[in-house]
Amino acid sequence: MSAVAGWFQERFYVLNPIIDYLKHKEVPKHRLSFWYYFGGLGLFFFVIQILTGLLLLQYYKPTETDAFASFLFIQGEVPFGWLLRQIHAWSANLMIMMLFIHMFSTFFMKSYRKPRELMWVSGFVLLLLSLGFGFTGYLLPWNELAFFATQVGTEVPKVAPGGAFLVEILRGGPEVGGETLTRMFSLHVVLLPGLVMLVLAAHLTLVQILGTSAPIGYKEAGLIKGYDKFFPTFLAKDGIGWLIGFALLIYLAVMFPWEIGVKANPLSPAPLGIKPEWYFWAQFQLLKDFKFEGGELLAIILFTIGGVVWLLVPFIDRQASEEKKSPIFTIFGILVLAFLLINTYRVYAEYSMLK
Repeated sequence: MSAVAGWFQERFYVLNPIIDYLKHKEVPKHRLSFWYYFGGLGLFFFVIQILTGLLLLQYYKPTETDAFASFLFIQGEVPFGWLLRQIHAWSANLMIMMLFIHMFSTFFMKSYRKPRELMWVSGFVLLLLSLGFGFTGYLLPWNELAFFATQVGTEVPKVAPGGAFLVEILRGGPEVGGETLTRMFSLHVVLLPGLVMLVLAAHLTLVQILGTSAPIGYKEAGLIKGYDKFFPTFLAKDGIGWLIGFALLIYLAVMFPWEIGVKANPLSPAPLGIKPEWYFWAQFQLLKDFKFEGGELLAIILFTIGGVVWLLVPFIDRQASEEKKSPIFTIFGILVLAFLLINTYRVYAEYSMLK
């Protein structure tokens, strides 16, 4: 192995400074260190998404007449195609779950403080792009549930100024149809992956340059138990987490397969139980609660203001920048988390009763 390593080292000597840097980079160890692994798990499931997505592309046809049939072909005729599709579906959900956990753990440990403001901003943008993956990929099976959920989801922006123009772009026409499928497909496999790769490269670069932050006051209180070398110690632990995540992914794909449903028929009435993916349930429930004159517009304004405030937290929370605890922002984070969890549960409880 040393001979092989030496061979590569001679030919890729330009990477030596990077490897040396990684060997000297350290990650603090403390009782909250396990939260550090969720960012790596999110990245791991994203890689799974790329690999399985590329394989699914070999058989998928993004047209109104062939999309559902190609899913049936993948599910029933392609060797292990059913497993490939299930892994792709479950890894998407696990990726977004890991990103949410990573975001809130970063928030509550105040890891967004100076000089890591841009790490927070790029991470939040990555979460939004990942949600975009979920939204654009939902329609691709062209089944009944996805069709009507997309119709409802793309209807929401119409109440905002300029929203009708945005809906026209997303749908490719006044209604959800074959052109919508084509546009969602191009966004899902071309535009969003390109944007994610750019922002992800910036985010990972910032992570390596600025390092891993310990919670405020831990170093002064002597709660840091030591430091792990990023390479190979922390990376090896990250690898163990990836293996556990992969085992969970296979278990879910085999034991809890996603149904393919029935082919979408634009002329049929919308079935009961139409709802978006679980990571949009909280916003979906708020829109339902605001069913009054001007309520949907108010909900969109609240979403927008909340998102902008969340994005700008590192620049607003001056106490954290000065290495001081900021209870007001901690309470703010708890309220945001409670809103997401409570409203998500409300949607789950309501639609569980419909089954």
